[in-house]
Amino acid sequence: MQKDIFIQARMSSTRMPGKVLFDIQNIPILVRTINRIRRCKIADNIVVITSTNEKDGEIEKICNKFSIPIYRGSESDLLDRHYKAASYFGSDYVFKIPSDCPFTDSEIITKVLKIADKYEYVSNYHPPTFPDGLDVEGARFDILEEAWKFATKPHEREHTFPYIWDNPSKFKMKNFNNKRGNMFMTHRWTLDYPEDLIFIKAVYKEFNYKEYFSFEEILNLLKKKPELSKLNSMHNGINWYRNEASNLKTIDSSQYKIESKHKNET
Repeated sequence: MQKDIFIQARMSSTRMPGKVLFDIQNIPILVRTINRIRRCKIADNIVVITSTNEKDGEIEKICNKFSIPIYRGSESDLLDRHYKAASYFGSDYVFKIPSDCPFTDSEIITKVLKIADKYEYVSNYHPPTFPDGLDVEGARFDILEEAWKFATKPHEREHTFPYIWDNPSKFKMKNFNNKRGNMFMTHRWTLDYPEDLIFIKAVYKEFNYKEYFSFEEILNLLKKKPELSKLNSMHNGINWYRNEASNLKTIDSSQYKIESKHKNET
């Protein structure tokens, strides 16, 4: 079975435009993320999928510079982008990893990929128990194709897999849970805000900017230096779920932070 990992990336983030190309010690976050994913040796292809928006030409330049395969498709319909990229590469199983997660862990990715042979959808993200920023999920190509054909709601197209999530009786699904308990709402390791970037750079500095350090090593560091976690803790639990709460049948309020109505959304 050909298992392909697709890293969705774009320049037009509403909060931090161009965030995936921010440098950490002269290496773009996107490249650091991919180098960590490449340690997963059972993935057949690791591909950046971006949009045909002219601004995303910058992502293509970086991918060409670092010899990273790239596919360009729909800007807003991520389900379509994943499906057509998978069709192009001949994927049997299609995995999705965000590009703004520079602590993504190859050992966790490998464990999720290994259980895929027996299931139609696998993840460590439904429900999420790992720190926000370690998510990986995937579906067999024919299941992704079914979603591509029948998903009609905007959030189902934008976020790739919600159609599958919300039809659990139709699909054989398996979730890989964090043995240390649920850290999704308390550990924020993704990039959306300036404070996230400060946190990410601080952690990389602690590890002397080396390419790979594990999930366990980061937890040990934060145990020794809890002040690092406070750098972006004000954003813990803020994720896209809250914007689609009324549409997601299998997500509840324990998985996102409800922000004040007076706070500006971007």
